[in-house]
This record gives sequence, C-alpha cells and structure tokens, in this order.
Amino acid sequence: MFLDRAHIVVKGGDGGSGVISFRREAHVPRGGPDGGDGGRGGSVVLRVDSGMTTLSDFRNRKTLAATSGGDGGGKNKSGKAGTDLTLRVPQGTIVMDRATGQRVADLVAPDEELVVAKGGHGGRGNARFVSSTRRIPRIAEDGQPGESHELDLELKLIADVGLVGLPNAGKSSLLAALTRAHPKIAAYPFTTITPNLGVARLDEREMVIADIPGLIEGASEGAGLGEEFLRHIERTRLIVHVVDLALDDPIADIAVVDKELEAYGRGLMERPRIFALNKLDLFEGRERAPRIAKKLGKDALAISAATGEGVADLMKRMWARTPDREVVEAAPAGERRIAFSGGGRDWSVVRENEAYRISGGRVEQLARGLDWASPDAAAYFQRLLQRNGIEKELRRLGVKDGDTVRIGAKDLEWTESGPR
Repeated sequence: MFLDRAHIVVKGGDGGSGVISFRREAHVPRGGPDGGDGGRGGSVVLRVDSGMTTLSDFRNRKTLAATSGGDGGGKNKSGKAGTDLTLRVPQGTIVMDRATGQRVADLVAPDEELVVAKGGHGGRGNARFVSSTRRIPRIAEDGQPGESHELDLELKLIADVGLVGLPNAGKSSLLAALTRAHPKIAAYPFTTITPNLGVARLDEREMVIADIPGLIEGASEGAGLGEEFLRHIERTRLIVHVVDLALDDPIADIAVVDKELEAYGRGLMERPRIFALNKLDLFEGRERAPRIAKKLGKDALAISAATGEGVADLMKRMWARTPDREVVEAAPAGERRIAFSGGGRDWSVVRENEAYRISGGRVEQLARGLDWASPDAAAYFQRLLQRNGIEKELRRLGVKDGDTVRIGAKDLEWTESGPR
C-alpha cells in the first residue's frame, strides 16, 4: 500500500560502561589497572533506495532503535560495539524534526545516508586514567546514552512530468499509453487513490511521469484526495493538464484545477504546462475539441488515451518541453551525513530549590562511574569541574559550604575544596 507520510521515533544505542579492574596475577602483589572501555552504541541511519516509491515500510514501525554497546571487561577488554540500524527510504524523502518543526534533510541522491540518531560513546575504563601521579585510579565512566529524536517523514515523488486533472479525466489511461505503467483504470471517479509512476524512453533519454489523483474543488484546503498528493508535483518540471472533453464545460473544469494549483502555491502555476484534451474517441469530445483548443492556444493538443490518437504528438511535445534531467549522482560509498550535530557547552547549572543541579552528558557519565570513597577519584572530578568552568558557574550562582550539589541521582555536599 502506498504511504507518503510517516511518524517515527528513532533511538541510538547506549554506549557500554567502562569498568574498574586491576590485574590479579600470582606473584604480582600490585597489579596495575586493566579496566576496558565500553563499546559504542549503534546509530540509526536512513539510506536512500532508488527502487522504493513509498514509505509503507514504516506503517507498523513507530519506534526504531539500534543496539547498545557492551560493557568493558578486565584485562583491557573493550565492550562489543552496537549494531547500526539502517532504514531504507525512497528518493525524495523529507525528514522533519518534530520537536522544532525544522526540516533536517531532503534525501534525493541514490544511496545517500543520513545518521538521524547517533549511538552513545562507550565509557572509559580505569586503565585510561593512569598518570604519573595517579597509579591506582578508581575511576571509570558509564556509557553515554544514544540520541533519541521524533521525526516526521514526508515523501515528494521525483518526477519530470505531473499529470493533473479532475477525477475520471483519463490520467491513468494516458499514463498507460505514454509508458509501460499499468495503473488501475475504470470508468468512475477516484479510481486512482495513490500516485502512479511510469517511465517513458526515447533513445538514451528517459522521462518519469507521475499520475496524480484527481483534484476537486477545495482540494488545496483538504477536500477530497487532491491536497494529500499535490506536493508530489512540486518537483516536476512540466505539468500536463488532462481535460475531459466529454464533460459539459471543459473550460470551467480547467478553472477548478487552476484555482487549486494557485491556492496550493509553491510555484505550480508558473510551471510550463500542456493541455491534453482527452476523449476524442467519444462523439461529444471530437465535437468540442476544436473550440476548446482554440480558446487554450498553442499549448493545447487533442488526444484519445483510449485509442492512442494524438498520443505520439503529445509525447513529442512533452519531450521538447522537458530537457534532460540533471543526473543525481549516487552518494559516495561509506559517506554519511549527521542530522543532529551537537556543539557548544554541553553542561548546565541551575538552582533547584535549596540545592544546585549540574546536568550534562559527560559530567553525569563520569559521576556515575566514580568510586566516591577514593580521595583520588574525588579530586579528579573536582579538577574536571574547574577545567570545564562548572565550578565557576556554581560560585556565580552563590554556592557555599554545606550546600547540596546534585549530579544525576547523586547528592553531594559542597565544600570550598569541592563536592564531597
């Protein structure tokens, strides 16, 4: 089933925790630290698949998470890295961040990859904290949590030509006549309830044609099916307006479609346009064709999609009005863009009733992994607060001896020499 909108939650895997460990060997009374690092979490990646034309893979998949990294071990063993989760999307997929309403990316290049939820870094084991003055570090880090984002995916088909018109104008029949597409065709309105794509070829050239479900009056405001699919002609370079000559007043019907295209905007009324006056095979159609064509001018051409009359001439005109497409090169193998990149200060300090709350990925990560009974570990944490400017911010906010400083689930007492 065709689906051109999807709402998903993506979650990168958490990083594994580093460990505090020391060598335990016979005849080695003071084995050194050998705690290994945690493995990084897997990331969630969107990958453009040029063979897809719908977002239907996401119909029943709302929360999508990569796997977390494994914890480190003794003997300097690093945790296993989490596995990335790669999600296939069609060309023309727009990615929106629901939290901000901002467009994150417009994915049009074949094989393009976008990281939409980075996995967390693994925490460092205590072997990483050895220095000339810190020989027995009782310090390790928990892994960072993976990113989580709520996304809206919206598909805008990539086609050269868009077929528009009122229901039952013959767009699906014309698509079948112009290309190898086999859309569902029947003699009642709204046969087409999803866009159909077909490809026409001439020598080494090809033209992608989209049959857009029929518009009705008020479509740009949500009436009928048209509003849901008008965006699929935003990328087209030529609009072919299929007109039903069998109807009583084709000119009035053309005005209905024009009104909806104008109301929708996005430059649709400024696109080059051809009027395909369809149903010459019917008596009333052949009778009206000369009068309607004269009113519309040189951009009008009478055809019969059912018998093929005039279709070859229409195709020639479409080729003439649609120059070669710019070839969208496939993305380089292994190259990935990052959708959400962090930057700037990664911590904050706020008053929380009578206490002070320190928040931030790295500082909370380290606080969870410290052996607070170790003076050496506590001193290391204090130096971290000084280097990052956190201590200066606490003092600016008025912290004093005896105040409570909270980091994650840990409550510490502030002294002039730092938190304890």
